[in-house]
Amino acid sequence: MIWLLPALILSFGFGQLFKFAQRQGCYAPAVVSANYLTIALLLLVYHLATGQLEPAPQALEVGGFIGLFFILAMLLMTRGLELVAVGAVLTSFRLAILIPILASVWLWGETLTLVQMGGIGLSLAALVLMTRGASGVQQLSPLHSLGLLGLIFVGQGIAFCGMRWVHYAGLDPHFLQVLLFITLTAGVLGAFFTCYQGRRPRRQDLIMGIGIGLYNLVTLSFNLIALSKVPGTLYFPLQGCAVVLLDNLFAQFWWKEPLSRPAMAGAALGVLAMLLVL
Repeated sequence: MIWLLPALILSFGFGQLFKFAQRQGCYAPAVVSANYLTIALLLLVYHLATGQLEPAPQALEVGGFIGLFFILAMLLMTRGLELVAVGAVLTSFRLAILIPILASVWLWGETLTLVQMGGIGLSLAALVLMTRGASGVQQLSPLHSLGLLGLIFVGQGIAFCGMRWVHYAGLDPHFLQVLLFITLTAGVLGAFFTCYQGRRPRRQDLIMGIGIGLYNLVTLSFNLIALSKVPGTLYFPLQGCAVVLLDNLFAQFWWKEPLSRPAMAGAALGVLAMLLVL
């Protein structure tokens, strides 16, 4: 449990840094790609220096799988924010925790008490409430919007499942090696996408991406360690609810974005949900 709290706080900080980058007018895909490539370069140097570059069994397979869905989920989300109401995109992105929770029970035999099941149900309701009322454009038809939101939900959910797979693949001792393949895959694919879009990364995009990458290296490491210590049925509802709760509080007191009444109700419900899940 000692790893869980810093993992949650660091995850919240990553979201805030990304929000700061958007406020500075940075191009999101370039920032995301630079972030992952920075982590991959640092880990590559570390593994070369320590002579640990030979892949552990399944490390490349698991890392490549997670990296693919990491970058896919991020690109879908950033595109969704341009085309669909912000609240709907954030709700879809956050509710994706439902997929790894179900996978933890169905695929890996983790158990849930009735109290925890009630807490998870409350956390999902809290997430919906806390992401309601966010403004944003709506450029797609309802059917196309639903399709895009569904892709965001599934993509992020599968990425979360991949994070849990690291533990059950027996790769906890090699998590830095897995992280190398995650970030290398995500960074290279993100760079290809940026080039395909015909967008030349600007200096501020690269600086912001490198800074976020240094921070994200610590964040991802703590999250993988936390997932090796606690069940996914505990980690994912807490992570989803705690991060959104902190996001809302920070938006109110730092970004000066007043909370709507549904968001305030969701925050209160989120606290209760976390207590039940624990």
